[in-house]
Amino acid sequence: MSTGPRLHPAVLAAKESLAAGRAKLRKQHESGSLGVQVCTHFSELLDGVIESLFNAATDDLDQSLRTQAIAETCVAVHSGSGRREMAPFSDLDVLLLHPEGADDKYLPLVRRFSQHLYDTGLEVGFAARSPEEAVKSARGDATIYTAITEARRLIGNETLFADLQKRFSNLARWQWPLLMRMVVEARKDERSKFGETVFLLEPNVKRSRGGLRDIQLIRWIGFTRYGESEPEALMRIGVLTKSEFKQLRDARDFLLWLRNDLHFQADKANDLLERHEQLRVAEQRQYPPKEGLLPVEQFMREYFTHTSAVREIAANVCANAEPRRWWRWFTDPLFSHQFEGDYRVGPQSVYATSRGLKKLHGDTAQVLRLLEIANLYNKRVDQHTWQSIRLSMATPPPVDASEPVPEELSQRFMSLMATPSRLYDSLRRLHELRVLERIVPALTHARGLLQFNAYHRYTVDEHSLRVVEAVAKMQHDSGVPGQVYRSLRDKRILHLAALIHDLGKGYIEDHSELGARQALQLGKRLRLEQHETEQLSFLVLKHLRMSHLAQQHDINDAQVIVPFAAEVGSPELLKMLYVLTLADLTAVGPGVLNDWKQQLLTDLYEHTLALLASDSPAAKASQRQRAQREELQLLAERYPDQDWWKEQITNLPACCLFAGPSEQVVGELERLRNLPHNQAMAWGRYIPQRDVVEYTIGTYEEITPGIFHRLTGTLTSKRQQILSAEINTLRRGLVLDRFYVHDEDATGEPSTQRMDEVSEALEAALKRPSDRPPVFRKLWQDRSNAQEAAVKHLPTRVTFDNTTSDTCTILAVFAYDRMGLLYTISKTLFDVNLSVSIARIGTHLDQVVDVFYVTDRERGGKITDPGYLHHIRERVLAEITALEQKPA
Repeated sequence: MSTGPRLHPAVLAAKESLAAGRAKLRKQHESGSLGVQVCTHFSELLDGVIESLFNAATDDLDQSLRTQAIAETCVAVHSGSGRREMAPFSDLDVLLLHPEGADDKYLPLVRRFSQHLYDTGLEVGFAARSPEEAVKSARGDATIYTAITEARRLIGNETLFADLQKRFSNLARWQWPLLMRMVVEARKDERSKFGETVFLLEPNVKRSRGGLRDIQLIRWIGFTRYGESEPEALMRIGVLTKSEFKQLRDARDFLLWLRNDLHFQADKANDLLERHEQLRVAEQRQYPPKEGLLPVEQFMREYFTHTSAVREIAANVCANAEPRRWWRWFTDPLFSHQFEGDYRVGPQSVYATSRGLKKLHGDTAQVLRLLEIANLYNKRVDQHTWQSIRLSMATPPPVDASEPVPEELSQRFMSLMATPSRLYDSLRRLHELRVLERIVPALTHARGLLQFNAYHRYTVDEHSLRVVEAVAKMQHDSGVPGQVYRSLRDKRILHLAALIHDLGKGYIEDHSELGARQALQLGKRLRLEQHETEQLSFLVLKHLRMSHLAQQHDINDAQVIVPFAAEVGSPELLKMLYVLTLADLTAVGPGVLNDWKQQLLTDLYEHTLALLASDSPAAKASQRQRAQREELQLLAERYPDQDWWKEQITNLPACCLFAGPSEQVVGELERLRNLPHNQAMAWGRYIPQRDVVEYTIGTYEEITPGIFHRLTGTLTSKRQQILSAEINTLRRGLVLDRFYVHDEDATGEPSTQRMDEVSEALEAALKRPSDRPPVFRKLWQDRSNAQEAAVKHLPTRVTFDNTTSDTCTILAVFAYDRMGLLYTISKTLFDVNLSVSIARIGTHLDQVVDVFYVTDRERGGKITDPGYLHHIRERVLAEITALEQKPA
């Protein structure tokens, strides 16, 4: 039996050396060695392997060629190996240098050497070039250029390698502007794939913003612009400050250690810091207990502290290295004008004069004044002015949050908050410079704070800034949100609420309640009027209220909407709360605010606004329902059997009254009127403004027990993501159920054939019921069961509310999402003898909050017996646990 070609003895020895070396380094890592030490030792191990394989390759050549190869060629390593920063399973980059025109001559060496390298099992990037060819290739390729800037000679002809270095230095000296743009653009492209923001839930340690790649970017820019790549050398020539050098060194040590740990844990190359890895590393690092913060949250704060520093330093190094156009030395004085003697306003930017720079030094009010001027002229602040501010603000003084700020500072800050056009950019820059937390001290605690749950993708401070951005963008929105935002006379309080709404997180207390007190304190600190402070506190306290009502309750129910209208109290406050809610959902993560949720919130806003226009919201709500019933009755007069119509319309639930245009409601009732007993009908329609499909099912109670769970099972098995459901029992035993879904097998509007297929399946589930559980089809599994289990640290919860509704108990289930979860819950509710009238299904990344309005199926009415409630909770929890333990 053939076993394939035998490996060269040198390759076998190299493989053994690598295995033994990695095992030794793993122990060194586990014993607490610094990341840079492990990487250096692994790089040295690889150096030895490469040398031995090169010697083996030359030994196999004929004597004449061997002698020439040893004398004329050179082996260099570059990229991570060139820096001696090789992680345990990093790719190895090797360059074989040879004289110009000797490609064919050394082809036997190239083949033998490269094959030996590949046979070790390492991921190898190999090239054989002359110095001239290397420079030519690098001139238009950022990957080649940046790799070879960090080349390190390993063995062979020193003169040849010196020639390469000289050529690269000359290339950088004469073409640095072009090369620098090429490098920066390549890094931007990479960030767009692996994470443009530092504050990702699952960052790539190497490639996401602020990661190791940005430390390398500083080296590349240093070499290209200044002829120096080592951070210590850049510090000596003034490109980096001592503080920045220390921050980079600390970040490099932390990130290299972390990357080594991820590689050792996976036993292969792995740079993605997934959530189960975050939990593992946090436990390994043994963070001390801290009230309000999980160990994993402490670990991720440490991670984001390092990566934020790297991002800021890299951005400043790149900006400061930008070439200054020679002609600006002549044009700026001609086309700029002085402003108050402290600043000059040029064609593109505002910059400080020498006198202005002195005023800006450590003075927060003057920094805000500079932003006022920039906003006044709609121009950016010059990078060199920002750099001066950044250095002067490097060590923020202690701040007493209870002390009012100087009046001048308050006025300028609130003036900034009034203007949406450049607000997000201004606040972000102020936050990066540590200026903003001098004004809003609570931001200090929120910096780099990741709440380890399934609701947010970003850290608290990043999310807060993104909410401000989402609010400000509404000035250009052509829909209802934009109209509402533009109608606000004074936007300052809304913008401020957007900035601070989540700053109560990271403590043991409810973040909305703590945040509301922080808002009161901030209002006094900023010398706001009493009514403004109260508005700010209300918005922070209630910033989740509209989302909770719209997604978890029947907003046509007067018992829900009237108390909310009374709670808000004024149209102006309602407008701000509506805009804040939309922006908050937008900033949670991509796709969280979909058309469905936005329309629900808009319906809630418009309904509440109409009630607030009335002297009596309760009377207005009652009048609205009465008017709708009268309109339906008029439309129904064209049909026979008026007693039937009067009985149905008089008793029609509120959610059915406003389910669509009056003609549509009457048309659906007419279908039900003609439906024979023991039959069912279903139909679907696409609602483009909400990007959902509405499936309506009409039948009789008598057709089969467990109508709701049978329908949910059918829809889920057809890959319909259920967003909301209404289960309505009408007079004379009729049932009108409505489901709003996203079709996971369609983009946009599903075909008529697809909707007919789902409708037929819904009818069949009721006409020909089966006790066999439905089969749920999943196309792929993103994570292993072990990884899923690792991140599910939040407990499944079941809660009951017997106060909101007069007729139903509201049961809420908080759980991690899983295929078949809704079916399992609804089937369990049926099994414990409950009837579901309304269901709201809310998904937040990988968690769900499913809310059901339920009654006792036999006795009717709410469930008030404590023993029965306990039994329901235990059954639901048990069934969800059993579902989670099943293989996906």
